Amino acid sequence: MSWVIPPGPFPGRWLRRAERAGGLLLALAACGPGGRSGPIEELLPAPADTLVTQWTEYPAAVPAAGQWVVVSADWDAALLTDFAGKTLTPLGGPRQQSYLHPFHVFAFRDTVYLADWGKRRSTVWTSEGRLVDSTPFVDRLRGAYVRARDAAGQLYFQVDPQPGRDGSGNRDSAAIVRAPPSLNRFDTLAKLAPLEVARIQRENATRFEQRIFSGNDLWGVWSDGTVWTARRFRNQITWVDSRGQRTNGPLLADPVYEVTPADRELYLRSYPPDLRPKETDLAWAIIFPPFTGAFTTPDSLIWLEKSKPAADTLRRIQVLDRSGQLQRVLVLRGQGRLIAVGPGKLLVAERATEGMRLMEVRVPMASTVNSQPSTGPTP
Repeated sequence: MSWVIPPGPFPGRWLRRAERAGGLLLALAACGPGGRSGPIEELLPAPADTLVTQWTEYPAAVPAAGQWVVVSADWDAALLTDFAGKTLTPLGGPRQQSYLHPFHVFAFRDTVYLADWGKRRSTVWTSEGRLVDSTPFVDRLRGAYVRARDAAGQLYFQVDPQPGRDGSGNRDSAAIVRAPPSLNRFDTLAKLAPLEVARIQRENATRFEQRIFSGNDLWGVWSDGTVWTARRFRNQITWVDSRGQRTNGPLLADPVYEVTPADRELYLRSYPPDLRPKETDLAWAIIFPPFTGAFTTPDSLIWLEKSKPAADTLRRIQVLDRSGQLQRVLVLRGQGRLIAVGPGKLLVAERATEGMRLMEVRVPMASTVNSQPSTGPTP
């Protein structure tokens, strides 16, 4: 049995009806103007375009002058890739002293911004790996770090709510804030949807914790200062221009997937055996969010990496134009995750026996139509 989710946020009464009926099965979110679909194009990684690391967690990455800068927070690594030479070179050289614990990276044109919690600053690099500047974490924004910039040099931050001792602050919204390079003025441009939290009893204390697999709103900035946000509850793109004018894109049509026992088991395996919690001790989302990643490119396209259950071997990637209209649907086989989008190429990371496999995948020309896979989700 399946339920069709009505337009807008998923109302609690619909989720409760679905739970009583035995869980949410595959359901189709309501179609808006952005719900039109076209041919599905399959992405085919080339075996030669692969690098293998010992990492265990998915890294962050950005394109930079034909290369990729890849950041592994669990290994304190920021590396320049060379798929032809099969090498990974530390950003700034093997003896650099400019960062200690990098954990986030973004790029504007050929300039790379690397957030480092060890030195509480974001360092700024050329695509060749030369340090040119740094920006401190902003105490007035509770230690927020730079997440984006525009062509005018304005910087953009995400200011998360203060969780408090019991985590109840996580029920508040995070804010997207803009500041000039001088950091002497801060303007709030948009608010993100609050996290989906649950009240958990732990050792005679109550805590509010985010439900696992519930997802987050994601956002980015175009070069003209327009801020776009991928809204997980409505499955649409909204944007705020430099004058503060807000516009909503069309609702996107996507399957809705239930979080299954197999998904929960796969998540628990990410813990070391001696630290693995009980499934019943954790708060789980009922359904997956519509997307797990969002990326923008200089041509103002938005690439949405869509959610999928653990048992599914196909992951869809939607390409949207600046108005939020669906332009292309790409399909990636396997269990890989999209971690960066560059000119004509994607960077995909996939867990492997030896660690983490990085794969450079070429994007077919927009006019190329590949055959539609015979199994898996369709838009």
